[in-house]
This record gives sequence, structure tokens and C-alpha cells, in this order.
Amino acid sequence: MISYLIRKIVYGLAVMLGIVVVVFFLFNVLPVDPARMTQGQRADVQSLQAVRKEFGLDKPLPVQFAYYINDLSPIGIHVNTPEEQQRYHYAALFKVSSTNVLALKWPYLRRSYQTRKDVASLLMEVVPNTLVLAVSAMFFAIVIGVFLGVISAVHKDTWIDRAAVGFSTLGISAPSFFAGIIIAWIFGFLLSKYTGLNMSGSLYSYDPFKGEVISIKNLILPMVTLALRPLAIIVQLTRNAMLDVLGQDYIRTAKAKGLSNNAIIYRHALKNALNPVVTAIANWFASLLAGSFFVEYIFGYNGLGKTTVDALEMSDFPVVMGSILFIAFIFVVINILVDVVYVWIDPRVKLT
Repeated sequence: MISYLIRKIVYGLAVMLGIVVVVFFLFNVLPVDPARMTQGQRADVQSLQAVRKEFGLDKPLPVQFAYYINDLSPIGIHVNTPEEQQRYHYAALFKVSSTNVLALKWPYLRRSYQTRKDVASLLMEVVPNTLVLAVSAMFFAIVIGVFLGVISAVHKDTWIDRAAVGFSTLGISAPSFFAGIIIAWIFGFLLSKYTGLNMSGSLYSYDPFKGEVISIKNLILPMVTLALRPLAIIVQLTRNAMLDVLGQDYIRTAKAKGLSNNAIIYRHALKNALNPVVTAIANWFASLLAGSFFVEYIFGYNGLGKTTVDALEMSDFPVVMGSILFIAFIFVVINILVDVVYVWIDPRVKLT
């Protein structure tokens, strides 16, 4: 078990290193001058040079990459000054020279070109909103998807089965950005007076008497939009897995013993049919964080996706790069956890 986890962690670190390389060079070879975007087209040469020096853009690309790796690494070499310690919040391990120390720290995602704030702080302000959206969408997709999948399998070749399969096919075929526009227009505009929902709005709204309050109604439409595709896939996976399990010998034995249909379906069949569903749930939860980009932007939902798209429009590359690395990290962690969950669901699966 421990050796398996170590191998998976090493593999995950290798994946993260590859993503860091791709992300860094992708956003640093673009023909865009962040200093010019920050200072404007009429900025003088001295101001542009000062900005480039402030963010380390005046150094050769390989040197910039080395500094970036040093910033992201939990263990890095840093100048032993109060200013440096305040920026990186490191704990010095030991000196490597008269001015530098080997330090332990959290990965440093740099500062925003536009606001000068730490990227980690900016992301932490909006990540909870995206997590609320992703978790609620995943919960909605699991509950409705598993229910429809089970009902479809139990009533195979009936109108219920055909309706569930048709709905799942439609859900898979509809891109999130297209579904978001249609859902926002119908339920947030045409039927707004009946639904009470808006075309756009963040999780938090400002009340003149109460201040900042949670607005649950602004969560409904983006949640449903984000949940459509995973819900559709869960329906089909649950249906197919249930049909396979219901044909097994132990199910026929359970029926011969006189067990009720509910006991057979929910106590015996469903648990053994959940393996492919768990894979889809785990992968889709990580994908929802990435898929939320367009959904949040369409509905004006202030989360990780909207923040990243806004930063990309302003060429605020540290924010975009930090967002991509955060999502990649979530993917890696979830993929490791999925294998552990397999053992709990199906003892026949062993970690080797």
C-alpha cells in the first residue's frame, strides 16, 4: 500500500513538472509584453523597464524558468532578508552562502501583473465559490444520474428506459457553453418572473441592510448547466453496469432466496455496479473545475473560471498560470484517491 502510494506520488510529481514546463514556456513565448499591458501603450521606456525588472522579465528565458521552478518548489534557495521572507513566508533550514538560505515554504505563484497581489491570495478568494459550484453540481449529477440509471436498467426496453437514454444522449451532445446560454436565456430571462432566477449573478450578493449575503438562487442555473454532462454520463454508466450485474449468478441466487427487488437492487447490485461510476465521478469532479471556466463567465459567477478568463483578457499571465497549475494539482490528487476508493467499494480490487 505504502509503496504503491509512493509510486503514484512520484508519478504525480513528474506530471506536475511536465505541466509546469509547458505552462511556463507557453505563456512566456507569446508575442505579448506584460509590462506594456500593465502600463498602457503610452508608457515611457523607464516605466516599462522598471516593471520588467520588478517581475523578473528582464532576464533571459532560461533564468526566468529557473527562478520560476525555485518559486514553485516547496524547498528552494532564497535571499536571507526580511523582505524575501515576508514575500515567500519561508522557514530557513540552513545557510548555503553568506546571503542565501535553503528554505521550506509553500509554492509561490508569483504576483498579479495588474493588481500586484499574490496570485495564491487572489485564487483563494474565488476558489471556494468554484468548489461550492462544482460540489453542488457533482452532487446533483450523482443523485439524479444514479437514480435515472437504476430506473432505466430495471425498466429495460420500456418508455422509461428510452426517455432516460435519450436524455443522457442529449446531455452528452450539448456543449456546456451552448447549454449555458440556452438555460440562462430561457430560465433567467424568458421565464424569470416564474422562476425568480437571474441570467447572471455571483454566489455572494450585496444587501444594503445585511451587507454581503449568500444568494443561493444565483447558484442554481450554473449548477444545472455544469452538471448536465456528468449527469448524462453517470446515467449511461449506471444503466450499463446495472444491466451487467443484474445478469450475474449471485443476483439470480438472491432472487431464488426470495429477497425483495429493492434489497437485490440497492443492497447487492448497485454497490457492485458503482466501480465505473466512481471513476466517472472522480474524473468529472476535477473536470468540473476546468469546465466551470465558460459556465462562470456566461453566468457572471465570481469563481476560479471567471477570474482566469478575465486575467487572460488582460494578459495577467501569473494568475492564468497559477489557475492552471491549481487545477492540474487537483487532477493528480483525485486520480491517486480514486484507486484508494476502489478498494473500499470492491475488495476484489487490490493496490499493486
